[in-house]
Amino acid sequence: MSLIIENVNKSYGDKKVLHDISFSLNSGEVVGFLGPNGAGKSTLMKIIVGYLTADSGNVKICGTTVNPNSIDAKRYIGYLPEHNPLYMDMYVKEYLQYIANIYNIKNAKTQINQLIEQVGLTPECNKRIAQLSKGYKQRVGLAQALIHNPQVLILDEPTTGLDPNQLTEIRELIANIGKEKTVLFSTHIMQEVTALCQRVVIINHGNIVADTPVTQLQSIMGNKYTFEIQFAHTNINNKNTTQTDIPIQQLQINGIENITKINNNYYRITAQNDCRLELFNWATQQNLTIITLKQIEYTIEDLFKQLTKKAI
Repeated sequence: MSLIIENVNKSYGDKKVLHDISFSLNSGEVVGFLGPNGAGKSTLMKIIVGYLTADSGNVKICGTTVNPNSIDAKRYIGYLPEHNPLYMDMYVKEYLQYIANIYNIKNAKTQINQLIEQVGLTPECNKRIAQLSKGYKQRVGLAQALIHNPQVLILDEPTTGLDPNQLTEIRELIANIGKEKTVLFSTHIMQEVTALCQRVVIINHGNIVADTPVTQLQSIMGNKYTFEIQFAHTNINNKNTTQTDIPIQQLQINGIENITKINNNYYRITAQNDCRLELFNWATQQNLTIITLKQIEYTIEDLFKQLTKKAI
């Protein structure tokens, strides 16, 4: 395991912000770390990189305990905080050379040039950091996190404030980095998780409420099926049908749990199983014409809302 977090607890005064947090990341795994504001994401990330000390519990990076051997552990970690701490008056190459000196990197000039190309900084590499756009500043932040070739990369909301083009570029960069390194990154942009991650960890009120592969989100939602069905205005027993004539609330099909009217002749149905064939047969028996019948897939937004709307 590249990163192991075991029973980590943290309090600020009387307020406990992390409750026995435990999870681990394998080498080459990209994991999205989600949670509402104040859930404890940034606190845990700061503990992982050794900026904060946990009240109890352990964090190991590539087999090395972060405390009390945090200096040794930090050799394996690249970190981009939520607020990218750059020296705005320095030039890009000057700043990266400064970071390389901190890590005592040999052949730093060669490493810097390769890294500038890797993160797409070549067009802006001779500018002062203050002259760069937000997207290029984030690239500089990623470059400093990667300059010592760490095995584990911790990214705290790396795409905040970027425009759509910059978002796409940074996502592609993170995806490429994740092919060789272990990446844990927090975000409020749910599409990033499904686009980049093999796995998602969700935290709420300092507790892990989900830790699952992205492909298994449906099972966390309870294996429910949701359908939307719309009927055309038609005749029942030679009468002109209105939306109130459709007897769908009396529908008797095994597995159906809830029927909600959306508007007109449009309904949402929640069931324990795929009952579309039964719905079609029932509509035929009732002399109803179906103009829409579709299954609604659960998204990571649905999962996030369901797991974080409850107070713990």
